[in-house]
Amino acid sequence: MDPDAIDAVTRVPHGGESNPELVDFSANTNPRRPGGVARVYEAALAAAGRYPGDEYYAFRAAAAEYIGVTGTEIIPTAGGLAGMRLLCSIVIDSGDSVAIPKPSFSEYAREVRLHGGEPAFVRHDEIADIDPAAHRMVIVCNPNNPTGESYDHTRLRALADRCQASETVLLIDEAFLDFTTEPSLAGTPGVVVARSLTKIFGLPGLRAGFLVATGDRRERLDTARPTWALSTPAAAVGSHCLADTDFVAETRERVDAERERMRHRLTERFRVSPSEAPFLLCETRKPVEAVLTEAREAGLTVRDATTFRGLDSHIRIAVKRAHQNDRLLSAFDV
Repeated sequence: MDPDAIDAVTRVPHGGESNPELVDFSANTNPRRPGGVARVYEAALAAAGRYPGDEYYAFRAAAAEYIGVTGTEIIPTAGGLAGMRLLCSIVIDSGDSVAIPKPSFSEYAREVRLHGGEPAFVRHDEIADIDPAAHRMVIVCNPNNPTGESYDHTRLRALADRCQASETVLLIDEAFLDFTTEPSLAGTPGVVVARSLTKIFGLPGLRAGFLVATGDRRERLDTARPTWALSTPAAAVGSHCLADTDFVAETRERVDAERERMRHRLTERFRVSPSEAPFLLCETRKPVEAVLTEAREAGLTVRDATTFRGLDSHIRIAVKRAHQNDRLLSAFDV
């Protein structure tokens, strides 16, 4: 991290509502979690009186089986964002250009700046087609947050090939890929994939995730990663969740159906972007603040999407349980 950059960088806003009396549609995490999580967590907590084994063999094996790579390619991290920071720390030098989609997850630009890099913003629907030669790294969010669309796998493979040829690192944030049937680029030479248990497994507070990398970059990431990067409970719960592929399939089916139902209804009031993620980006004709107030008066919160670069009249609505979604649709009178 560049010490001189810290004073010029601020924290960025995110979704999430602390008031338990409000139904939170601002955070796009699964409202359900796999069965047995509490039991596994409690059992692991009993072992938390000693340091976790830093090899994380069980967690690496579960993650590798889940995503289809070898265990040696898995780098355990305390969530996807911690993995991205780790990658930035071994890749970015002062002044390096990093291509970042817009609008997209605001933490990308923040991490690049904290490490002394220079964000080069590219339209999210064009970033898969850029020439990466001028950049030290290219970041792609697939599916993109907050727009919700996923990228064609062939286009991403072509981008990966161009990045490999120009010695540009390609980081693909696949936090929402579990909600689609698209294949991962994990294990592709020159590509680093970031994954998290936050979204699909509904465990944002657990802080568990991993990177997938190959070759020399895998070696450097594994050397540089913090010792004891995952707590004992996080590693145990992570291994348990990653083995529950039936839960993932059921979640995908439920979200697909509810998202389409919500999209159809919400188009009566908003311009709704196509999405393959567990949220919908909605452009509103009314002032965004008025829509946010309307939601709160109905006991709900939605995400103010004007905090994303390039958006000035948008909200983002997460897909929740059917009865919760019904309440939101009723509140918006659609």
